[in-house]
Amino acid sequence: MKNPYEIEIPALDEAVMKEAWARQDALAKPPRSLGVLEEISVRFAGMTGKLYNDAKKRRILIFAADNGVVEEGVTSAPQSVTLAQTINFTRGLTGVAVLAKHYNTELKVVDVGINARFEQPGVIDRKIALGTRNLAKEPAMSREQALQALNTGYEMAAQAAADGVEILGIGEMGIGNTTTSSAILSCLLGLPAEATTGRGGGVNDAGFARKKEIIDSAIARWEPDPKDVVDVMTKVGGFDIAAMCGAFLGAAAHRLPVVIDGYISAVSALCAYRIRPESANYFFGSHISCERGYLLAMDEMKVKPMFQLEMRLGEGSGCPIAFEVIDGALSVLKNMATFDEARIDDGYLSEIRSDAHLQR
Repeated sequence: MKNPYEIEIPALDEAVMKEAWARQDALAKPPRSLGVLEEISVRFAGMTGKLYNDAKKRRILIFAADNGVVEEGVTSAPQSVTLAQTINFTRGLTGVAVLAKHYNTELKVVDVGINARFEQPGVIDRKIALGTRNLAKEPAMSREQALQALNTGYEMAAQAAADGVEILGIGEMGIGNTTTSSAILSCLLGLPAEATTGRGGGVNDAGFARKKEIIDSAIARWEPDPKDVVDVMTKVGGFDIAAMCGAFLGAAAHRLPVVIDGYISAVSALCAYRIRPESANYFFGSHISCERGYLLAMDEMKVKPMFQLEMRLGEGSGCPIAFEVIDGALSVLKNMATFDEARIDDGYLSEIRSDAHLQR
C-alpha cells in the first residue's frame, strides 16, 4: 500500500445510480415504498458501476490482536480469551462463525498481534508483535508497526476483491479493544472518555472509572495528533483497529462494498474516513451497537445502521445479517416487475410522485 493518505478512492458511478433510481421508480409499487432497501440497491450500483448486482459471495475479515493496556484492569476477561476465541472462529463455535455459516458467509481470520506463538489451520499469520505495548505507560506501537497493520488490512481487502467477493464485512477479536477504540474516538472527536466510553465486554464500576481515567491520561500524556490518524493509532490504538482501517480503505479502493459491524468496526471505519473521506461512500452500517461511542462515529461518517438488535458481541457478527438484507434489496431491483411488465397503468401515481416528501 502507498502512503494511506494518497490512496485513490474511485467516485461512485453517478450515471448508473441515476439508472437505478429510474428503474426503482418504474417498479410496480408506490414510490419509495421500500424505503432504505431502495437506497441500498442504488448505492450498491454506484459502488460497483453495474445496475444489477448480487451479494452472494460474502466474506468477513476478522483481525485478532492483543492490547497491552489490559494490564491496567480495564476489562473483566483475561487476555487468553483472544487466542481461545481466535481458534474457535476456525472451529465454527463463535457467534459470528455460527451466523456466517447460516448466512453462507466465508470467514478469514488474521492474527495481526495475538500475545502467543501458535499454529492453527485457518488462522492467517500476519503477526506484527506479541500484542501492543501498554498505552498507559508508553505509546502503543511504533509508526512503522501501525503502517504495517494498515498494509495488512489493505492487502486482505484487495485479495477479497481479486477473489470475486461481492461484499465484505470487517470484524475483530482482541480483549481490551473497546479501550483502544474509545481512546482513538476521543482523540479524533476531541471528546473526553466520559462521552465515548462504555463498559465493553463487562467491567465493574471501579474498573469502568479506571478505564476512562486511563484513556484521558494517555491522550494528555502522548498528545496524539488528531489530524494524523496514523499518529493516533500509534499512540493509543491497536493492531486490530489499524488493520481494520486498512481493510476499509482497501475495499473502497477496489470498489468493494463493505459492512461495518459494531463499535470497534465503526471506529476503524472512522479512521479510514478521516484518512480518505471518499472511502465512506463504500460503507454500509449493520446494527446499532450498545456501546456509547458507536453513534458518534457513525454520525461523523454520515453512515446509518440498518437495524437495532441490542447487539454488542463484536467479531463481525452484525455483518452476515446485513449481507442478507443487502442481497434482498439487490434482488428487488433486479427481479421485481415494472408497471409495464405487470400490465398496470401507473397514471394514478402522478400526483403522489410529485409529493415533496417522496423526492430524493
